[in-house]
Amino acid sequence: MENLIRTIKPMKKLINGMATVLTVLLAGLAGCATEPTDLSGNSIIPKPVSITPAGESFALTAKSDIFIMPGSPEELTSIGNYLAGKLNPSTGLGLEVITDGRKPGKGDILLAIGTGDEELGEEGYELNITGKVLTVTANKPAGIFRGIQTVRQLLPPEVEAGTVGEGPWTIPTGTIRDFPLYGHRGVMLDVARHFFGPEDVMRYMDQLAKYKMNVLHLHLSDDQGWRIEIKSWPNLTVHGGKTEVGGGEGGFYTQEEYTQMVKYAAERYITIIPEIDMPGHTNAALSSYPELNTGGKAPELYTGIKVGFSTLDTRSETTYKFVDDVIREIAALTPGKYIHIGGDESHVTKPDDYVYFINRAQDIVESHGKSVTGWDEIAHATLKPGTVVQYWARAENAVMGLNQGAKVLMSPAKYAYLDMKYDTASIFGLNWAAYIEVDDAYNWDPATLVPEIKKENIVGIEAPLWTETVSTFKEAEYLIYPRLPGYAEIGWTPAEMRSWDEYRVRLASHGKRMELMDIGFYRSPLIEWEPAVE
Repeated sequence: MENLIRTIKPMKKLINGMATVLTVLLAGLAGCATEPTDLSGNSIIPKPVSITPAGESFALTAKSDIFIMPGSPEELTSIGNYLAGKLNPSTGLGLEVITDGRKPGKGDILLAIGTGDEELGEEGYELNITGKVLTVTANKPAGIFRGIQTVRQLLPPEVEAGTVGEGPWTIPTGTIRDFPLYGHRGVMLDVARHFFGPEDVMRYMDQLAKYKMNVLHLHLSDDQGWRIEIKSWPNLTVHGGKTEVGGGEGGFYTQEEYTQMVKYAAERYITIIPEIDMPGHTNAALSSYPELNTGGKAPELYTGIKVGFSTLDTRSETTYKFVDDVIREIAALTPGKYIHIGGDESHVTKPDDYVYFINRAQDIVESHGKSVTGWDEIAHATLKPGTVVQYWARAENAVMGLNQGAKVLMSPAKYAYLDMKYDTASIFGLNWAAYIEVDDAYNWDPATLVPEIKKENIVGIEAPLWTETVSTFKEAEYLIYPRLPGYAEIGWTPAEMRSWDEYRVRLASHGKRMELMDIGFYRSPLIEWEPAVE
């Protein structure tokens, strides 16, 4: 049987190869086949740091495979399989991952860990594309993974279709050297106002990976719902998880489902940061456990969108037992460094009580081996070393945190909130912070937005999506796209290399890719989108 398989595979490759050659020849005779030869004429997002074109082309054929050299980290084989899984459905080329020591030949892809290029860091990569072989080199597997996202974008848009196309599958030759500006390039997804199941979250992670984003911040609790199973406090989900904005059925993640999402993220070199918002935004928890309230009376579950009316009893030891149990269970499931403690819009918490609570919550997070991040209001407390303050509303809060030695995560609502409407005609979204068209989302620099906050103070950028107005992920995509690729570029590409007039041309070519990926994006009139897929 083994000999038979060894015989069948080459025959299949030969037959597929003949079919591919015939297809290319016929397309050429029809005047339709063009081989791209100018690597600098690409539409890669985020824009790479350096591109050196060589003027020829590389082609994937039915003889192509993905090669991993012996002695490489096991992760490279997984990345090779990931790439094959992205390319094979649309190309039909049957790329396989080769690890037996053979050398790559014409039309092959080589994934290789380099000898140590300090400039590339942990996520940078180099593509060396010749007419014979396409080589992706990096210091770490994460860099290889970022590099293959560029390979995907260098291929024709039809590579994202998921159904076999004719090709040809050609890429211009040359060299790309690339590495990120910021280490934190992420989004926040609010699953509390409206619940999104694991499948939607994993779909979002696939989209983030394509644009080299590396953090998914999950807003897991709010007034409208509690979304993560806590075994020591089961009524949080049994009661607190059963509704959402508008009175829908809500939902929650079991710890097994959360673990699955964490694993899925890690395979895409994405870190999940879980958020338990407190001491405000806690009505779902307060309704689930009366002892968390001042006076011991549980409020009704809440399905509206007002904020600032709820608070934990910050002077009760029961509250801190609750916080400790919640953080302990979530920390055990979360390999990332940070736990987000919220801290925003706690309007009915007295200032002294708020500071007391945040200080104790920080101690609890640290006791479970994690570091704290929180919305910019937490800077009113005494911050622990290593804390990250997420600037969303008040620059003076972020600066206050900076003056305590904290780093800043840039999420200014006026520019970075994905739930803001594009304009007055937008179908979904709010407008309390601003109307954010695609150019407004792109045309800002985290390092110059607030004079006191310099690049060296910033860990990165995050684009939050609050979900008061969207109840399905297809609706969410209308708000996410086409702004998300711009946020990815702000986090990756140096500001001096970015230009709206140049970016909008690259973004236009991504419209077809988004359609082929079945992403329900907003067709901004500011972009001259390529013709829609028929």
